[in-house]
Amino acid sequence: MPRPPDLHDTLAEVDEIARAERRAVLATLVATQGTTPKKSGATMWVGEGGRILGSVTIGGCVDAQVIAAADAVLASDQPKLLTLSLRDEEGWDLGLTCGGTLRVLVEPVALEAHSGSIATTYGAVRQAVLRGQRVVLVSRLPGTAGGASKRGAAARFLVDEAGSSSGTLGDPALDAAAAAEARLVLDRGESTCAALAVGGMTVEAFFALYAPPPRLLVFGATHVAMPLVAYASVLGWRTTVIDARERFATRARFPDADAVLVGSVGALAKEQRYDGSTFVVIVTHDYKFERPILQAVLTQEPAYIGLLAGRRRARALREFLVSDGLEASVFDRIHMPIGLPIGAQTPAEIALGILAEIVAVRAGRIAEVRLPVAAL
Repeated sequence: MPRPPDLHDTLAEVDEIARAERRAVLATLVATQGTTPKKSGATMWVGEGGRILGSVTIGGCVDAQVIAAADAVLASDQPKLLTLSLRDEEGWDLGLTCGGTLRVLVEPVALEAHSGSIATTYGAVRQAVLRGQRVVLVSRLPGTAGGASKRGAAARFLVDEAGSSSGTLGDPALDAAAAAEARLVLDRGESTCAALAVGGMTVEAFFALYAPPPRLLVFGATHVAMPLVAYASVLGWRTTVIDARERFATRARFPDADAVLVGSVGALAKEQRYDGSTFVVIVTHDYKFERPILQAVLTQEPAYIGLLAGRRRARALREFLVSDGLEASVFDRIHMPIGLPIGAQTPAEIALGILAEIVAVRAGRIAEVRLPVAAL
């Protein structure tokens, strides 16, 4: 499944902009042609007082054009869909392979929290994400038949994985069509624009997918784990450190961790949730810990399992686990040696290589495990 887009900054930014501004412009990157570092769904806020949060690209000419359009959008209280064509040199600077075009939805937003407001809607998105749900937030695009045109219009329609919905795009038939398309977006795992045919007209809408942030489970409160958790925290990931040793697994050593758990590592490993957004790193470097952890983890389906171990340790662990009743083939799911081969020497460099490999796996750039069973 494609990697869900990183849209969590929007959830924090809406709070920050609302504390400082009464009205703002919300700019959303809804479509790109070419390869760009920002995916569809990236957002930027421009407050009427001049405050700017976020970015729809990586700065430069596109963001400057969006900021320039913000004043006019606020003055007219009308949403606008910008189509920005880039010259080759501009596209190269932004990470687009050959110029190309970007489409950016620019909307006026009243930030007061009331029923139906954009702030309330994003609050609902946040609560769903915190519950571990994926949701799709649907926005009508202006400039198409039936598109958003009312003054101050910022209608949203929210659909979750269970099929529940809230809000409206202004028409029950349109909401029904959007709900059906949202289920396809959840299956594909990617934000997208789609044309909805309703009552003889076509309405274009943007479907923004929000998903829980990646969860990093680190077994072993070691020197490698400390920078690894700090790096993951910077990325906004949820991190849990698990170890049997109280002197290692402390808040003083892991101030950035969301949870630090001390106890039987095997029992704690069985209690965790493993899904497509869970990434497991085992850096205990001790057979008595690695064996029960792998017994629990290898029966689950996390997105990534990485083990800090050389060939001799890996061979011994495989023999232990086969004797425990696990199929030898499950060992092929473990990334060993762990981390990208960046020439790491220090714990911080090793942690950087590990996190870089996880990011690459999550982006679909690395699928293979470098040390299969046949090589042991």
